[in-house]
Amino acid sequence: MDRLIYTAMTGANAAANRQAILSSNLANASTNGFRAQLETYRAVPLNGEGASTRVFAVEATAGFSSLPGQAQQTNRPLDAMTTDKSWFAVQGLDGNEAYTRNGSFEVTADGTLTTANGRTVLDIGGSPITVPAGSDVTMGHDGSISAKAPGQPIQVVTKLKQVTPTAEDPLKRGEDGLFRSLSGEPLNNDETARLHVGVLEGSNVNVIEAMVGMIQTARQFEAQTKLMTTAEANDRSAAQLLGLQG
Repeated sequence: MDRLIYTAMTGANAAANRQAILSSNLANASTNGFRAQLETYRAVPLNGEGASTRVFAVEATAGFSSLPGQAQQTNRPLDAMTTDKSWFAVQGLDGNEAYTRNGSFEVTADGTLTTANGRTVLDIGGSPITVPAGSDVTMGHDGSISAKAPGQPIQVVTKLKQVTPTAEDPLKRGEDGLFRSLSGEPLNNDETARLHVGVLEGSNVNVIEAMVGMIQTARQFEAQTKLMTTAEANDRSAAQLLGLQG
C-alpha cells in the first residue's frame, strides 16, 4: 500500500514543481532575452532496509531552452541583440560576472552603462563601462561603445564583453535570473561576436505551449491526489477486514 502512496505523493510534488516552472515561464513571456526554463525528473529509489521498492520522482538538473527569441525592431541606439549563441556580460548583485541576453541598455547620471533593470554592463576586461556624463552614446556592430560629449569629437570608449559558452563550460541559471558559467569562472571574451543595433531579442517562451502544459500538469496533479485518496480508502478497508478476522 505504501508503494502506491510514495509514487502518488512524489508524482504530485513533481507536478506542483512543473506547474511553478511553467507559471514562471508564462509570466516572463514578454521579458526581453528571457530563456524558458525546462523541467526534467528522474526516478530515485528510497534508501533503507525493506524500502527498495519505493521510488521517488526527483527533479533533475534543470536546463533552459537555447532557442532564440523573436527580434524586435526598436531603432533605439542603446538597444542591441547579440548574434548566434553569444551573451552580454554584466555584474550581478553578488559582484561577480554574470550573463544576460537582454540588450536594453541605459546610461546613468554618473555615466555608468547599465541594463534596463540596473545591472552594470562590463567591458572586454570585465570592468564596468563608464562614459563621459552628458555625452551621446552609440554602439557599433562589433560591440564598440562610442561617446560624443558636447563640443568634443566622437571617441571610442571601450567594447562590450560578449561571451559564447562551450559544451565544456555551459551556462546555468541563477536565483537572480542571470546566468553564470558552470565552473563559476568568468568566460573569455568572444572577439567574433557581433550585434544588431536598434533591435531587442524577445522572450523565447512559447505561450500556447506553456498554457497547454499548465492544463496537462493540473490534470496530472489531480490524478495523483486521487491515487492518494484511493490508497487511503484501501488502507481503511484492509484495516476493517483485519478487525473482522480478529
